[in-house]
Amino acid sequence: MARLRVQDEDREEVAEFVENHWRSRMVMSRGRAFYPHEEEGFIERRDGRIAGLLTFRVDEEGLEILTLNSVLEGAGIGSSLILDAIQEARTRSCHRLWFTTTNDNIKGFRFYQRLGFRMVAVNVGVVDEARKVKPQIPEIGQDGIPVHDEIVLELRIEPYLDPPGAGI
Repeated sequence: MARLRVQDEDREEVAEFVENHWRSRMVMSRGRAFYPHEEEGFIERRDGRIAGLLTFRVDEEGLEILTLNSVLEGAGIGSSLILDAIQEARTRSCHRLWFTTTNDNIKGFRFYQRLGFRMVAVNVGVVDEARKVKPQIPEIGQDGIPVHDEIVLELRIEPYLDPPGAGI
């Protein structure tokens, strides 16, 4: 098992992985289109194949997770990739790690909240608008829940604190 940064030679494989999991090479967040294979990310491989992928972007708001997928549920891959993202956020002095998901992602809400994420916003109707750009977004999602809204979850990142006596 090896987690690595996404490299240029991984881009096509990442694009195919995203397409398999997201019905398109494009994902939407807050009404904006992103192409995860063009962004930064972390890959976990098993037997040479992508077993987990987290893609992200960094801006003045912090580190935004664009995608997180694992092909082996319960193996700790998603949690490990989130830990890599937290480390990356700290390294880049980001104070906020966040992502958006659709209102039907009940399983995701449990996963992220166990890792310390908090729900901080509901973007009402944003998914209905995003469907105009990305028609592959289903109208009915997990557990038969109609998909209309985005939920924003965030984790506040504390900077590393020097241990007492450091720098003396």
